[in-house]
Amino acid sequence: MKLIVKLIAGIILGIVVGLIGIEWLTRSLITFSDLFGQFIEFMIPLIILFFIASGVSKLGQGSGRLVGLTVGTAYTSTILAGIAAFFIATLIMPMVASERSAPEEGSALEGYIDLAIDPLMGVITALVLAFTFGIAMAKLNSETLIRVFDEGKSVVELVIVKVIIPLLPFFIAGIFAELASEGTVFDTLRVFGVVLVVAIATHWAWIILQYTAAGLYIGRNPFSLLKTMIPAYFTGLGTMSSAATIPVTLRQSKQNNVREEVANFSVPLSATIHLSGSVITIVSCTVAVMAVLDGYTVPSFFEMLPVIAMLGIIMIAAPGVPGGAIMAAIGILGSMLGFTEAAIALMIALYMAQDSFGTAANVTGDGAIALFVDKFTSKFKG
Repeated sequence: MKLIVKLIAGIILGIVVGLIGIEWLTRSLITFSDLFGQFIEFMIPLIILFFIASGVSKLGQGSGRLVGLTVGTAYTSTILAGIAAFFIATLIMPMVASERSAPEEGSALEGYIDLAIDPLMGVITALVLAFTFGIAMAKLNSETLIRVFDEGKSVVELVIVKVIIPLLPFFIAGIFAELASEGTVFDTLRVFGVVLVVAIATHWAWIILQYTAAGLYIGRNPFSLLKTMIPAYFTGLGTMSSAATIPVTLRQSKQNNVREEVANFSVPLSATIHLSGSVITIVSCTVAVMAVLDGYTVPSFFEMLPVIAMLGIIMIAAPGVPGGAIMAAIGILGSMLGFTEAAIALMIALYMAQDSFGTAANVTGDGAIALFVDKFTSKFKG
């Protein structure tokens, strides 16, 4: 919650500076945002490479049936959640953002420095490399390489926690200072306020749908199952980390009579690969950003479907820190949808504002995944 307060403070600071009209101060904030945005783009391939390779290397641990079933069910849930969010957002956002409220990027004040920090590799290259090494490490059980990628993951996570997350409020302040200097900031905030409500409502609709499907499949009352998982939801709401919520999710899943050996495997694995709540938010916010900013057109379903599919993959083993999912996802938004620095900054602000709700939806859904896997694998018991 402290991070959300800081982000709100950054938004307010940016708006005030932009409205006051002190050119040197506004341009200073914009300069920082430009440079910091370049640094984030530099880090994206490294986040993808080390986190996904490290995560995939662990998938070989456990029975093949449990791995395949858990991964397949989690990925299906994530993709279907993204599709549902897309249809809901495209139904609502055009009514809210009937007129483009933000002019094209570059029409307002510019920063003092124009510096490009080229990433070491492209997003897709990093993704392919991550899966290549991850699968090979799992197959060969190469302890040395696994240790290298695990330590690389620790380095990248340190940068996220100690550098990127603390400086995000200033990054957001620069973007909103630019919007305020253009005179479009309040229209933008009005639209984004609506999309946050829509995203959280979609979270709950998806959670209810997950447990309704699970209840029908196993022959139990879905609302009783969901009630048992409420402690996990509120823990996720407070920690903003699926990984940190694993102990509570695990305990509540076992209280829903999921067999211990299934819960002990499927819940921790789902915490790193099942991000239905996060994808709902990212898709909803993506539609909002593309609806409100000039230079973008809201994609059709068939144009958005590959993006949703890639989001489900790219966030495998997303770091267990606040905002980890959006940090991994912005590479896809840039490469597949052409998101520029301003659009990415708005995505980060929107996502971080509700990160706790997205995480809560993720971990609560993990309990439904465990119920499905437990029922299906019980057929092969003995």
